[in-house]
Order: sequence, then structure tokens, then C-alpha cells
Amino acid sequence: MKKIEHRALVCALLAALLAAGLGIFLGRCWFDGGSWASSAFNRHLYDTDGVLAAGTVLDRDGDVLSDVRDGKRTYHENETVRKATLHAVGDLKGSIGTGALNAFADRLTGYNRINGAFGAKRGGELYLTIDARYNYEAFQALKGRSGTVAVYNYQTGEVLCMVSAPSYDPLHVPADIETSDRYQGAYLNRFLSAAVTPGSVYKTVTLAAALERIPDLQNRTWDCKGSIQLGGETIVCSGVHGEQQIGDAFANSCNVAFAQIAVELGADTLADYTEQAGLTDSYRLDGIPTAAGSFQWDGLTDGELGWAGVGQHKDLVNPCALMVYMGAVANGGKAAQPYLIGKTVNSMGLPSLPHMTRRTDRLLSKETADTVAELMADNVEKTYGSDRFPNMELCAKSGTAEVGSGQTPHAWFTGFLRNEETPYAFVVLVENGGGGSSVAGSVAARVLDVMVNGY
Repeated sequence: MKKIEHRALVCALLAALLAAGLGIFLGRCWFDGGSWASSAFNRHLYDTDGVLAAGTVLDRDGDVLSDVRDGKRTYHENETVRKATLHAVGDLKGSIGTGALNAFADRLTGYNRINGAFGAKRGGELYLTIDARYNYEAFQALKGRSGTVAVYNYQTGEVLCMVSAPSYDPLHVPADIETSDRYQGAYLNRFLSAAVTPGSVYKTVTLAAALERIPDLQNRTWDCKGSIQLGGETIVCSGVHGEQQIGDAFANSCNVAFAQIAVELGADTLADYTEQAGLTDSYRLDGIPTAAGSFQWDGLTDGELGWAGVGQHKDLVNPCALMVYMGAVANGGKAAQPYLIGKTVNSMGLPSLPHMTRRTDRLLSKETADTVAELMADNVEKTYGSDRFPNMELCAKSGTAEVGSGQTPHAWFTGFLRNEETPYAFVVLVENGGGGSSVAGSVAARVLDVMVNGY
């Protein structure tokens, strides 16, 4: 009798283990089935060169960016469009990990939880949120320089433009891509995966902290003589601005004023506001993680803190996170989280469910966001020139980030539109481009003009 009971117990345990294993397998299949179906070991989904031979990538208007013809994957007929959308679509060898062909391979196979990989050879359709025309204009505006241009709708989260350079033609890969300085970092999507010295665009964070932590800020003045000594460091400004209040100091992008403000606020306060702004976070765009920014706040001298407060020292910012912060300033302190997949249509012709907009945490208070937005609008009127941005209620901040002795500074231009029909936030980075307003601002002007005015 005891032997029977013992065997029954063993059988029950084995049955329980079998049920648990089956449950784990079904759970993994539910959540990871798409990745399994699109994995490289499913050779019927890949051609002889190891390239995904299923599915079509389209832009938001239905223009085909990449599809399969005669068993081989190919791209848009226009060479410049191929280069402009390369980092969104991906390359043939999988070197660009954030491209759709790699990151969204499961959607391209047309896999679904009901029919599995049935019909996967035929593949599905993946509509990205980007517009090929906007990418084309942004790529042309960069004029062969390294950097990134991105624009998104801060109310819905759709990324409308996402360009990274240097780029190359995926159908005619340069022979010297691995060795030439011209193509250095060509596999990197700078918008998603880079963290770069921000320069004066970071002053938007210092300004937000000052508005909330310095009670008499609006009544204060700062005298700029072109430089100032702080903690053994010489903080150099771009000009001699004289006596100025906070609005003029911001419009002048005065290092002398903002370095002093940073020291008055203290490292702990700036660290808190930087974290709250999301500049140390990693966002996820349909599962693709962005690089997290980094800052050093511990053990700083007053001089180092002054430089950190104007976006120098060891400050590093991810362009996507900065763009989202601009969206939050525009939208009263919160913004939609960005995404890249507009919709998918599987091999049976069934579309995916509509995208559900997700919002960030509160990145700054509504009152502070409104004040920062007004001061950014003043920047355009006082410094950048509103005539460069016709039919746009533009709020912006430029940045000229020093990146080392003997190197031309990085040029930044970031901000947003307050037009009801075009609620767009944007970021432009031209590496070693020079002046933020003149260089990066001109890139932004060209892209926004097309988006707003259709030229």
C-alpha cells in the first residue's frame, strides 16, 4: 500500500512539473512568439545572405521604404530617401540594430498569436510614423555633416522625422565604411543611441530650477563683462552682455549669469531637476531603448558646477530625451511618449489595434513650463529672428557645445511649435557644426518650413 502511495505521489509531482513547464512554455510563447518566429534559425524567412525576406516597411503615407522583390530585399527607388531613412528602416546586414528590419522583424513576418507564423513567408506590412519627405529634407539640410534631426508630435507621440548622419546607401555599401572617417559612427542612430555634450540647451533645465527655487529671480540682475572667476575656473561667455535680467540673460545665453545661478542653486538641486526632466532616463520606442544621459554632480568646485549649469563639464544628453523634455515644456509639464510604429497589417490583411498614447511623468510644473515657454518664444523674437520661421509660433533654444581644444563646437537647436495644427517638438544636432542658432537653427528652419508650410 505504501509503495502505491509513494508511486502516486511521484506521478502527481511529475504531472505538476509537466503542467508547470507547459504553463511556462505557453507564457513564453504568448510573449516571445514573435521573436521566435522571426529568429534567424527559421531559415525559410531569410534569404541566402541572411537577410529577412518577408514583410514590407512603409512610411506614414504608405510610401514603400523596403520590400522584397524576386526573393531579395530592396529599398526605395530614390538614393537620398534610402540614405535619409536608413536608420529608421535598417540595413541588409543587421549592423543597425535599431532599424525596423532588425528591431521589428517579428511584425514584418506577419506573426500573430492565433495563426503563428502561418503566412510568414508572405510577411506583413509595417507602417512607421515617419514621413519619408521630412526625412529627405532633414538629410539634405545636414549637407553631409554628422548629427541628427528629429521631430515628433508631443500630443500623440508620433515620431514624424528621424534622421541620423553619417548615412550610406544600403544597396551600395561603401567599400571603406569600416575605415573611413567620413563614415565614422554610420551604424549608430544618434537620435536614439547617442549621449552628447548639450551646451546651452541645458540652460532650459537650469532656468526651470531657478524659477522655482530663487524667489526674487525676476527682480535680479547679473552683470556680464565677458567672463567671471568661480572657484578657480574662468567662466567665459560668448559676449559682453552688461547688466541684464533673467529674460535677457536667457535670450543672450549668458554663461556668466547662468553659471552664477547654478552655483546659487547648488549641485543637489540641479541634479534633482535634471532627473525630473527625464534627461537621465532611458525611453523605449516600441521596445527600442534610448541611451540615458549622464551628469556628474558629486564633489564639484564652484567653477565646475558653473560649467555644468551651462551644459558643459561632463554633461551628456540624449537627443530623444531632450526632445521629449521640449514637448513637456510645450504641453504644460507632461508630453506623449514617442513611438515609431504607426500600425501593422498581418499576412491575412488584418490591421493592428490603434496605438494607445502614453504620457510621461510630470517633467516640470505647469506654471514653470508656461514661463519657460514664454522665455523661449522671446529667444526667437530677440535673438534668432522670427522671420526665419514663417507661420510658426516657435519657442526655441540654441546651444554651442564645446567638445575639446582644437575642435569645432557641436551646434544644437531645440524647441517646439505652439500652433494648434502642428504640435511639434524638435531637436537638431550638428556635430562639430559651430554656432547653434546659425547652423542647427537653419536645419530646423528648413525642415519645419516643409512640415508647416508644405514648401
